Amino acid sequence: MDADGLTFAVATSAEERVAKRLGLSTVRVGVCVANGVPEGNLVSFGLAGSLGGLQVGEVLDATRVVDETGTTLWEGPGLGVRGARPGVVLGGDVLVHDASERARLREASGADAVDMESGALARSGRLAGVVRAISDSADSTVEGVDTTVHPDGRTNVAGLLRWLATRRGDAFRSMRDALRALQALERAVAA
Repeated sequence: MDADGLTFAVATSAEERVAKRLGLSTVRVGVCVANGVPEGNLVSFGLAGSLGGLQVGEVLDATRVVDETGTTLWEGPGLGVRGARPGVVLGGDVLVHDASERARLREASGADAVDMESGALARSGRLAGVVRAISDSADSTVEGVDTTVHPDGRTNVAGLLRWLATRRGDAFRSMRDALRALQALERAVAA
């Protein structure tokens, strides 16, 4: 993958750390691009949830971004990330908590995965590609994970502690899977 001239737009500080370790030009746009769309040719980079067929740790080099109806917001050849799968990303605006909603979204949109930044970046006309690692499978329970991050992408420590206290098993599984996905993302882009 040739990263020259590209800015890697990430939602969270965890994704930002990975991109910076890789030496990529990086900007934290926040959850749902709350910090605004930066200038330049952008790559939506970070984690995504599977809508079916993709497993935790798989890396997706998207060739298309769609909305909930399957309407194409962006299309391209992919960035050529070694070992990544081509696929379609749904640019959503809310965290998808349960398996039945993920199945509905897959059926309606034809997408393989969902994130909350690619749609906004695609609508800006500045999107050059999408590289996402799957952090939760289609049947994962991620309820409450959205309380662990501030809109600007910083970790909400109080929310994280509440989530761990109230959703212990799901929280620890989600954290383990997110770490696994971030490591896979780093390996794929470094290759």
